[in-house]
Amino acid sequence: MALAITDANYEELLAGEKPVVIDFWAEWCGPCRMIGPVVEELAKDYEGQAVIGKCDVDENNAVATKFGVRNIPTIVFVKGGQVVDKQVGYAAKNVLEEKLKKIL
Repeated sequence: MALAITDANYEELLAGEKPVVIDFWAEWCGPCRMIGPVVEELAKDYEGQAVIGKCDVDENNAVATKFGVRNIPTIVFVKGGQVVDKQVGYAAKNVLEEKLKKIL
């Protein structure tokens, strides 16, 4: 299951050794609801290899601001504390999985 990434815990998660994937979303966003199950599948498939989580932008503005998120859904791929890739808008599982495999 994807972790809840919040203003309170994101720095700790980024400081870890594993790559981090953050899905920036909001309850009212249709495309976010479409991509949500895909992110959950990736979290299950890559458990132990990467930290995969979801960040509700309405409740966690600091994280969204830090990553310059202006549109949702936005999925950010982080390795070594640095953003290495980004997907804005809906994408199929295979697209996100390819981006994730590149940083593993």
